[in-house]
Amino acid sequence: MNKKSNRFALIRYVNDALVVIAAYSLALWNTGHIDQWNPAFGLLSLVLWYFVSSFSKLYADRRSNKFAEEIIFIVYHLILFTILLSSSLFFLKPTGAYDFHFFAYFISANFLLAAITKYILRKNRHAAFYQGRMNDVVLLVGATAAAKNFYDTVQKYYYYGYKVEGLIDDEMNNIPGCDYLGKISQLDLILKSRYVDEVVIALPTDDYSTIQRCISICDYYRTKVRILPDFKQYATSSVSIQTIGQVPVMNVGRLPLDRLENRILKRIFDVTFSVLFFLTFGLLLLPIIALLIKLTSKGPVFFKQERWGLNNETLICYKFRTMVQESEDVDAEGNYQQAQKNDPRITRIGAFLRKTNLDEIPQFWNVLIGNMSVVGPRPHPTPLNIESMNTVDNYMLRHIVLPGISGWAQVNGCRGETRTTEDMQERVDFDLSYIHRWSFWLDCQIILQTVINFFRGDQNAY
Repeated sequence: MNKKSNRFALIRYVNDALVVIAAYSLALWNTGHIDQWNPAFGLLSLVLWYFVSSFSKLYADRRSNKFAEEIIFIVYHLILFTILLSSSLFFLKPTGAYDFHFFAYFISANFLLAAITKYILRKNRHAAFYQGRMNDVVLLVGATAAAKNFYDTVQKYYYYGYKVEGLIDDEMNNIPGCDYLGKISQLDLILKSRYVDEVVIALPTDDYSTIQRCISICDYYRTKVRILPDFKQYATSSVSIQTIGQVPVMNVGRLPLDRLENRILKRIFDVTFSVLFFLTFGLLLLPIIALLIKLTSKGPVFFKQERWGLNNETLICYKFRTMVQESEDVDAEGNYQQAQKNDPRITRIGAFLRKTNLDEIPQFWNVLIGNMSVVGPRPHPTPLNIESMNTVDNYMLRHIVLPGISGWAQVNGCRGETRTTEDMQERVDFDLSYIHRWSFWLDCQIILQTVINFFRGDQNAY
């Protein structure tokens, strides 16, 4: 990590110290006890804040993740912080008015100030990445497909903060746009003569001796090492790495949602979230949208479509109708017609509903009856499934969990029309990634990112 990155990390720690002190002052002011400012409580709060961060991973580098994930970790951190702080106050019994109202203000202020300041810092860091002022300099070892994917990704997404210095490989198989710097045997010379923050090894996994030699050279120069393994052959399984003694072992095990307790947790959350949605926003939005649909076009308010769900079983998916009543799903040649940009079948109110995802609201009924989840792979219509099942790798594996109203693929931009097989493959890869790494907090992150996209808009929503 370069000096500017270290300085940014320090700024994050200092920022949170100011957040905690400011939140303490605001809580005292709102409860009318500003005259009871206690330095001991402020010091205790700071100590516990940084202590809890070692468990909550609050300061982990999430440059490649969406801000919604950072918010989820802030919430998780505050839960642990609140438990530990309240327990400490119970035993220490310091002087001051630390009742429920104080804690409500204190924790709320911490959340708001932390979220706002971390967002500002994040945007400043992205600006520094874009201008090339704070990027980590990376050297690629090996011209494999994994190396090409890595190079293409960091070139496309500048906010990951990586600048590829070049590539070394024993063959002259250069990656387009990436400078070829020589053979792998020259790694020692390159690290001695060039500034490199990280070495990314993308060699075949069976070339153990070369990988080990590269790691030893990097250790000598105190250069960080990353390895890009080829795990595509294990894409159908849940993979984790652990060590037995000094031996690394890759576990190919059960999926998170294979566990009964996880399925119960997800189901309780689905039902609770859906009921709360209907009791709050649903009761207001449902009649208004239904009336607008009736006033602007002929036909029913709701649209019902057969789609594939858990274990490839068909389900009836409910949506608000967004197309004219006469529209057909299949063309004269029997091909499924996906919604396209400026599609003439879409009504005026339908375009707004699709852009904002409000047409999906009736699917909360699917969640309540149990054939969908709030979060999961989006269910596809039967014709689209039939078209894709033989052309997209591991396509049918997306049906081993309940489909969702929103999903990991959708919040990562893979929504709307899939023009090519590659587009559908990318969507399926995101779906499988979600299935393999499911957690309650990941569901919360996806819901939060869906809300953010609702206000921000999505160029692929039409």
